[in-house]
Amino acid sequence: MGTRFHTWRHGERVGTDELGNTYYRTRGGKVDPSLGFERRWVIFNGPAEATAIPPGWHAWMHQRSDIPPSQETYTPREWEKPHRPNPTGTVAAYHPPGSTLGLNHRPEVTGDYQAWQPE
Repeated sequence: MGTRFHTWRHGERVGTDELGNTYYRTRGGKVDPSLGFERRWVIFNGPAEATAIPPGWHAWMHQRSDIPPSQETYTPREWEKPHRPNPTGTVAAYHPPGSTLGLNHRPEVTGDYQAWQPE
């Protein structure tokens, strides 16, 4: 509720990314005297997850770029993969073969391993 009110009162919409997140800055690009630069924030489409911000927007959010991706004409190269949020802790997380969290069962013991014994 507080963020929505602050956004309505002081914010200026800058753009939206492919994941549906909406980006804002202080109205008119006004510099915050306590910070020394303009405030920039995001309202996530879904749960607040920092890895859900694509690289171009991440650079803009962290003052690495003055031009937001919505005003750029960047086309990714053919070898670049689309951005994916970090799936750790979700059902899409990677579980190696034999993991207790994986879908497969642990492989049977083959007997080719001999435990170390102190002498």
